[in-house]
Amino acid sequence: METPPPDPVAYFLEVRARAEKTEPWDATSCALATADARGRPSVRFVLVKEVDPDGFWLYTNGDSRKGHELAVNPWGAIAFHWPSEGVQLRVEGPVEKAPPARSDAYFASRPRISQIGAWASEQSRPLASREELIARVRELEARWQGQAVPRPPHWGGYRLVPQRMELWKEGEFRLHDRFLYEREGARWTVTRLAP
Repeated sequence: METPPPDPVAYFLEVRARAEKTEPWDATSCALATADARGRPSVRFVLVKEVDPDGFWLYTNGDSRKGHELAVNPWGAIAFHWPSEGVQLRVEGPVEKAPPARSDAYFASRPRISQIGAWASEQSRPLASREELIARVRELEARWQGQAVPRPPHWGGYRLVPQRMELWKEGEFRLHDRFLYEREGARWTVTRLAP
């Protein structure tokens, strides 16, 4: 790759569209790293289905470990890797809560069982047994039978605002292309990095 793409978000969207057809798993899956108030990191895989020039959107239980970490240290990093495309993209930046209307709209688009699961699971908390979780799901299914499931107040969206992005494109003999993008206002500056 002699010339880096000028817009890393647009390039991300192009590669992800291809990866959705070539990857054996969900191409919206990525690793999300957060850190607690003392700077201790934690990482997990999440789905980021919505991406626009202003951010990478994810949705979760705000009472989860990642929700608590984002509340005290609102900065995150995500990494996507699509082996079939030979591309890895890393994104770092501040994280903001989504407006309630956006969280409502995304929640309404989820399968009904996922909506009920958002109520049933006290994410990241100890659970006595799987049966306890299933019983809670059944109870909530009966409660909202024939009704729309409302969004839980503790569940919502977060936007990671990209300040730094790094593109890694696989090359022969481990001579990969790496480009660091740093945002300056609405523009991106790009620097080639050694592999």
